[in-house]
Amino acid sequence: MDICSFALLDQVANPLSLQQELTALQRQNWLPHVNHSDYSEGLQGGWDVLPLRCAAEYQAAHPILQAFAITAGQHWQNLPYLDSSPTLLSLLQSLTCPIKSVRLMRLYPGAEIKPHRDIGLCLAQGEARLHLPLQTNDALNFYVDGKRVPMRTGELWYINADQVHWVENKGQEARINLVIDCEVNTWLRELVYAAKIRA
Repeated sequence: MDICSFALLDQVANPLSLQQELTALQRQNWLPHVNHSDYSEGLQGGWDVLPLRCAAEYQAAHPILQAFAITAGQHWQNLPYLDSSPTLLSLLQSLTCPIKSVRLMRLYPGAEIKPHRDIGLCLAQGEARLHLPLQTNDALNFYVDGKRVPMRTGELWYINADQVHWVENKGQEARINLVIDCEVNTWLRELVYAAKIRA
């Protein structure tokens, strides 16, 4: 399979239930992204995160480790925010591939995530990043390898994070994506391949 920069995999069900859960989760204690060199803030804020699933060794650790720790661990654990969000939990359980970290990532109006790569995080290397926009706007621009990804609310996308990618929120409301890191198996590889053929 040749290199795939991004692919639309699915449209999720129960969008109203997802929005209700998101409303509750937005009241929780989100953490500013630790790598300030990777983004610039807008007038209303920058880039923050709410961890939902992490490496088991960090389950009782400070949330900053749950959100950003890079580990080769084999065991992953849901955090209470995810266990109390049945629609999100059901969505994750519908993915028949091993799920690693899961978090909500919010980019405020006017903020930008600068061009960067997450080395090795791609289908060919056995690791995949999926994005599910839960709140977005038409002036949100997400680019991978110089191409704009036309993400809409409720669409599940595969993103080749090993390629250079960046995001700019030129809209009037925050963008919130569910970001899922998972292991590539035959199911996921075939899903991405079929999506690429349809595109």
